[in-house]
Amino acid sequence: MAEDPIAQGEIAALTRRYENALQIVRGDIAAMDNRLMTVEEKLDGFIAEQREASAVIGQRLDGLEQKIDGFLTEQRSVNTTLVELLSTLTGKDPDAS
Repeated sequence: MAEDPIAQGEIAALTRRYENALQIVRGDIAAMDNRLMTVEEKLDGFIAEQREASAVIGQRLDGLEQKIDGFLTEQRSVNTTLVELLSTLTGKDPDAS
């Protein structure tokens, strides 16, 4: 059976189109891969920044907690002093009631 030159030409043209389309798809996939890596790097950076910010916030909260505890201790001392002074002024023992 003899080969048909027109059919062979069409097959060659289709093969070239397929190979060209395949190259375009491969290029698009490579571009998407690069974009995904960029997004991943940015996301990793954002996550690291958030972790650092959370650590700073945690430290500040710890500092505030210590200040509040100190304030409450001081307030209790002032309250005790006030009760003692009022007891002295009134002549009544607050523990006697």
